Amino acid sequence: MTKIAVILGSTRTGRAGEHVARWVVEQAQQRGDAEYELIDLAEVDLPQIDQPSPPARGHYADPDTQRWARTVVAYDGYVIITPEYNHSFPGVLKNALDRVYAEWNNKAAALVSYGIDGGVRAVEALRPVLSALQLAHVAPQVSLNLRTDFSGFGAEFNPGEHQSTALTATLDQLVSWSKALARTRLSATSSAH
Repeated sequence: MTKIAVILGSTRTGRAGEHVARWVVEQAQQRGDAEYELIDLAEVDLPQIDQPSPPARGHYADPDTQRWARTVVAYDGYVIITPEYNHSFPGVLKNALDRVYAEWNNKAAALVSYGIDGGVRAVEALRPVLSALQLAHVAPQVSLNLRTDFSGFGAEFNPGEHQSTALTATLDQLVSWSKALARTRLSATSSAH
């Protein structure tokens, strides 16, 4: 079965992303079209990149990077949950993305963002990074607004009904692309042998 990681890309204390991640995982697991698992970057706890070789070479000397590579490679697709910090996404998420390379290639990603304006600038900053990692990012996305989908500036999460519709469309395309790209990866592996 297709395996999708839901990556929580914020590590801040009291982060609104925990509410968002639970909502995404609960909605996704009801679908039955893939296995969905949460990866919380606060629990992964990757140090800043310090390996001597660029990730594109695939020589991961650092045990943290080796562990992260095994985690990333185990999935066919990813839902990346990101807040918007200063018109972009958090450094901890960039560190996690940049740490490995081939493990992301030819897979699909979907984006769920949150912030004062729905986190849309974080998504726009993420898309070129995902392209550079050869991650096919789907067009539908979920943009959660701290003014309308939360109360108490992120303390309580109550997404509008339209957000469930947006999540369904996003996951529909993510699963479809993840399955197609899994066949592509399998075909490439078969032809290499």
